[in-house]
Parts: sequence; C-alpha cells; structure tokens
Amino acid sequence: MKYPITPDGRYFVHRERLWRCTNPNLDEETRQRLVSELMTARREVAAARRSSDDNALAAARKKVHAAKIALGERGPTWWDDDRDYNRYLIKNTPYADWWSSRASSR
Repeated sequence: MKYPITPDGRYFVHRERLWRCTNPNLDEETRQRLVSELMTARREVAAARRSSDDNALAAARKKVHAAKIALGERGPTWWDDDRDYNRYLIKNTPYADWWSSRASSR
C-alpha cells in the first residue's frame, strides 16, 4: 500500500498521522541492509512476545530502535531544521492545509 507523502518528503501519512520517512540520502545498499536488520529485529520482538521472555523482548526492541534511528525514522532529523512532527495528527501540524486541500480534491 502506498501512503501519501508530504510535499517536502519528510513524512508519510497513515490514519491522519505523520510518520517519518526513511532518509533519502542513504545509498541503496545501506538502506537495504538497515531494512533487513529492522525486519529481523521485528521478528525477534514477535518471538520474544510469544515466549514471554522479557529480557529478549527488551533486547529486540533496542535493535528495532537502533535500526529506525539509522534509517532516519527516529532520532535526529535528517533535514536542515530540528522540527519534527513524527506521530503528530496531521491537523495539528503545518501540513494541515496541504492535507485538507488534498482531501477536498478527491
């Protein structure tokens, strides 16, 4: 499924909420490696939940977090300013007008 992306390419929109996009400045090989690490870590989270292993769950969540930071989806912003609207409802951000004009054009 393709989610709408803000005009500046910083976020995609899912259920009226902004989510940070992956840093487009990453080379494809690095991006693929990090996505692979993220998916492996997410599988480890699921396995730890199934086994009710709190230590393994904490370790797996740390790996997910590290991969997301490396991808630019968390942590310091990969753009010029530090304003970050990750997880904000779009209506509460500077993207609200863009979003409403997009919705009214459909």
